Amino acid sequence: MSVFINRQRELSLLNQRFDSTRAEFVVIYGRRRIGKSKLIDQFINNRGIRLLAREESKTLQLRIFAHKLGEFFNDDLLKKTEFTGWDGFFEYLSGRPDERLVIAIDEFPYLVKEDPSLPSILQDYWDNKFKDSNLFLILCGSSISMMESMVMGYSSPLYGRRTGQLLIKQIPFVHILGYIKDIKKAVEFYSVYGGTPAYIMEADPGKDVFTNIEDNILREDSFLYRDVEFVLRQELTEPRYYFSILLSLAKGNHRIGLIANDTGLSISIVNKYLSVLKDLQLVYRTLPVTESLKSRKGMYFLADNLFDFWFRFVYPEMEDIEKGKGSVVIEGIKPQFNRYVGRHFENIAMEIFDILNEKGLLPFRFTRIGKWWHKEQEIDIVAFNETSKQAIFCECKWSDKVNAHEVLKHLKEKASLVPLQREEEYYIIFAKGFKKKITEDNVILYDLNDLEHLLL
Repeated sequence: MSVFINRQRELSLLNQRFDSTRAEFVVIYGRRRIGKSKLIDQFINNRGIRLLAREESKTLQLRIFAHKLGEFFNDDLLKKTEFTGWDGFFEYLSGRPDERLVIAIDEFPYLVKEDPSLPSILQDYWDNKFKDSNLFLILCGSSISMMESMVMGYSSPLYGRRTGQLLIKQIPFVHILGYIKDIKKAVEFYSVYGGTPAYIMEADPGKDVFTNIEDNILREDSFLYRDVEFVLRQELTEPRYYFSILLSLAKGNHRIGLIANDTGLSISIVNKYLSVLKDLQLVYRTLPVTESLKSRKGMYFLADNLFDFWFRFVYPEMEDIEKGKGSVVIEGIKPQFNRYVGRHFENIAMEIFDILNEKGLLPFRFTRIGKWWHKEQEIDIVAFNETSKQAIFCECKWSDKVNAHEVLKHLKEKASLVPLQREEEYYIIFAKGFKKKITEDNVILYDLNDLEHLLL
């Protein structure tokens, strides 16, 4: 799979900046495994060099950078010497001919951790030498919080210097479908691996989802078996509390009170840790679509499907997995799998709504979309236009032979409870398959065949 199948927008933005006539200082950041380095390599394409920082001493790092720059510029003298400090590194770059050049420093936070003066040194060179040059500088990092504070934060010496930034996010479902070519498999694979390129690349589309899970998740020697734990331990200082909260979310506790009861942590502690997880893009908060942003009715969900799957099915079974009992664990997953996928099918349908909206394939163009719930009542998707007073109510069913009449009846009952002013309302049902398609005014049904034709 090409990791750039959904990076055309990012590449286009970077190329537009490359074609500008001014110096560029672009910050690229995002979670580990999300494809930042691959994006940079694709963008550079012989127009510069990406220098990868490592957790080493400043002396060793500068020696490596000198050697790599010497190779890139075919500078034999530089290959045999080294920079004595960051001033030497930036002085060398400023002395290059005034041609368009991309210099990308990957994992920039590692360098700052070793030498906290680096941002102020870079500030000096940017203000006095680089900002009027042809340099295209990229600073990249996987620690979202560190990149936001040490590069973009108000207290950073580099504050106000950047000319642009890109927060790299997961690949949407529609592009996973473009890779797998089979919508049922795509929904199942996306529900397990999510949209992180490094994770979905571990999947084999030629095999069914359970074989994939057993082969590359439920084995102690597999990359994906430990990567969730590795990422969390890299990012978090008190992983045991975060693990408890993430496990509780994966079990279906989405409200703060439920998480506190389940984990035994105080509500204030849960709030604090959820805030950190949100900043790391590991958790997101959602509100009923009819509520204002100040509402306290928010629910929290895991933002990465592999993390959700891992905490739901892998973390509790690590002892058996490490005894080589992956085949036993997968048999325990199978009866629960459709229900698990069903929750993610709702998010996939939300994404499909955006595509339908963009293409003008809905009865109207909506201005707001989201879930709706009140007490025990819940509607998977509600989309509406506040100006035209039109609304769509949608249910998603990850099962075969869905009784459309029954689902529609319950959907209409719940829709009557939604506090929305509307003059027209429509109903949409997404399902793997229906017992029988029904024809009724203001009702649209999509099964997997319909979606495949629509999206492929």
